[in-house]
Amino acid sequence: MSSDAKNTAIFTVKAQRLRRRVWLLKLVIHCAALLPLLAIYSLAFADQLGADPVKAVMHFTGIGGFNLLLLTLTVTPLAKTFRAGYLLKVRRLLGLYSFSYGLCHVLSFLAFEVQFDWRLFVAEIIDRPYITIGMTAFTILLALAITSVSALQNKLGKNWQKLHNFVYVAALLIAWHFYWSVKSNIVEPLIYLLMVLVLLSLRKQKISRWLR
Repeated sequence: MSSDAKNTAIFTVKAQRLRRRVWLLKLVIHCAALLPLLAIYSLAFADQLGADPVKAVMHFTGIGGFNLLLLTLTVTPLAKTFRAGYLLKVRRLLGLYSFSYGLCHVLSFLAFEVQFDWRLFVAEIIDRPYITIGMTAFTILLALAITSVSALQNKLGKNWQKLHNFVYVAALLIAWHFYWSVKSNIVEPLIYLLMVLVLLSLRKQKISRWLR
C-alpha cells in the first residue's frame, strides 16, 4: 500500500471515530435534556410535585434552560483548551435545547399562571420588571434559534455572527431575571451570575471587538 493510500485510510478511520464521538455525545445530550423535561410534566399532571407544582415546573424549566445555555457557552473554551474541535458540533444542539426549555418556561407561565389570558400576560410583562427582562432574553433566544438553520446562516453571512453574539446579552439578562425572581436566598442567583461573568471574561477580546 502506498503512503498516500495509508494516509487516506488513517484519515478515514479518524473521521469515522470523530463522527462516532459526535453521534454518541448528541445521543447523551438528547437523553439528558429531553427525558427530564418529559418527566417533570408527567409528574406535574399526575400531581406528584408537592403543594406547588406550578412553581416546581417553572423553576425546573427556567433553571434547566439556564444550565443548558451555560453549557453552550462552555463548549468553545473546552474545545480550545483540550483541542477537541468535535465538541463544537454539539453547540447548536445545546443551544436549541436551552431555547426549548425557555419556551416551556414561558408556556408554563402562560398556561398555569395567567391561564392563557393574553391581556394579563402582556400586562405582567410590562408591569413586572423581572418578567420584562426574562421575556427580552427569551426573544433573543428565539431569534438565535430561528437563525440557527444553516440556510439562514448562509443568507445572513457575517451578520449571523453579530446576531449570535447577543447570546452574551441573553445570559446576563437571564442571570438578572433569576436574581430578581427570587424573594429570598440570593446565593444561588449570585453563583449563576458569577459563572456567566467568568464565561464572558474568557471572551473579552471577542466581545470588545463586537462592541466597537
